[in-house]
Amino acid sequence: MSPAANAIRSELPVAVIGSGPSGLAAMRALSKQGLDFVGFEQHTDVGGLWNIENPASTVYESAHLISSKSTTQFSEFPMPRDTPDYPGHRRLHAYFRSYADHFGLRPAIRFGVKVTAAVPADDGAWTVSWDGPDGPGSGRFGAVIVASGTLHTPAVPALPGRFAGEIRHSAEYKDARELAGKRVLIVGAGNSGCDIAVDAVHHAAAVDISVRRGYYFIPKYVFGRPTDTLNQGKPLPRPLKQFFDKRLLRMFTGDPHRFGFPKPDYRIYESHPVVNSLILHHLGHGDLQVKGDIARLDGHTVHFRDGSTGEYDLLLLATGYALDYPFLDPALLGWDGPSPSLYLNIFSRQAENLFVIGMVEASGLGWEGRFRQAELAAAYLAAQKHSPEAAGEFRQLLAGKSPDVTGGYRYLGLDRMSYYVNKDAYRAELEAHLDRLASAGSAAREEVNR
Repeated sequence: MSPAANAIRSELPVAVIGSGPSGLAAMRALSKQGLDFVGFEQHTDVGGLWNIENPASTVYESAHLISSKSTTQFSEFPMPRDTPDYPGHRRLHAYFRSYADHFGLRPAIRFGVKVTAAVPADDGAWTVSWDGPDGPGSGRFGAVIVASGTLHTPAVPALPGRFAGEIRHSAEYKDARELAGKRVLIVGAGNSGCDIAVDAVHHAAAVDISVRRGYYFIPKYVFGRPTDTLNQGKPLPRPLKQFFDKRLLRMFTGDPHRFGFPKPDYRIYESHPVVNSLILHHLGHGDLQVKGDIARLDGHTVHFRDGSTGEYDLLLLATGYALDYPFLDPALLGWDGPSPSLYLNIFSRQAENLFVIGMVEASGLGWEGRFRQAELAAAYLAAQKHSPEAAGEFRQLLAGKSPDVTGGYRYLGLDRMSYYVNKDAYRAELEAHLDRLASAGSAAREEVNR
């Protein structure tokens, strides 16, 4: 990129799409670097999916964190002291509102504005188009940070046959009272599926849960403490962690196979664990039962692959979400597989100054991990303005292969695991890249001063 083009970009603000946790993290990181930005939020308030009043929110009334507050919160803005270990969505929405106000982010956000396109311009800038209260509009920006989240476009499987009842994705589910008197089959036993199953047993006429594979179930408390705080800051080597944690789980949750779940065909932490032991409690009390994978539908009858059948009024699909950035050409993200191919899950190799914050999953990474992502992107943008030589060196690094951030874990080859990382390995790489960028900038400044 020519110096003239770089100068043009440096004088333009950064567009940040979304004002959920990742978007707020991006705005805060940019503000710390003294960079101008404009936030775009299609709803009328911050919080993203944690704002249940947001029409695009996919949380339900009983939704709480599955990681504890101390491992999830932003380190420079801890949650209030009276916050419970696992706060619910209303407390979290209040937390994000406070975060935005504390750091003065709200005035830079255009609420009620939906981004419809982000396109790179010939001079190295970006053209962002939107629809808002005043109609369509567009503007020029020096960079685009996509922080619109990963949990808003339902992944809906094709189920063979015809069902005479209702089929609904969990994205549409809000309250267990919606299930009153119905025979419910929940499809999928991830964290949302198990949460909803625990809700449903108190209202539905009958509840079953259909699963394809085994799961590891982690309780929220061990020895009276939130489970994810037991070895916080002192990560065990992978083989030891898998060995000890599997045995610890047997002590606290027993063997899920007893309750009808298949045995996992993978080692612990090679897929996202389910942080919920209440479902095992209800299975042990006969409040629901585990069914196998669905073979076909026929009226109100569901045929399962193990040969059994069941009669249902509602199929509730807790089958996860598909990544979706409809305002971008997928080619700009190197998207030719199950997820975009980005350097460190952040940097586009195909389009200069296109970043994604929040397209990462890891047990225990928390919102602080998303802030570290944003911190690296903001540092790179600041280097383009103040230390072009350092930015040029870093740009060459981004064109290469991403570092291994699996931590040695062999993650399942599922679409939803394609952007999964090990939190310790990932955080270490983010810190190393920040240090590298800072060191390159210092060396460049010393060279200029000679």
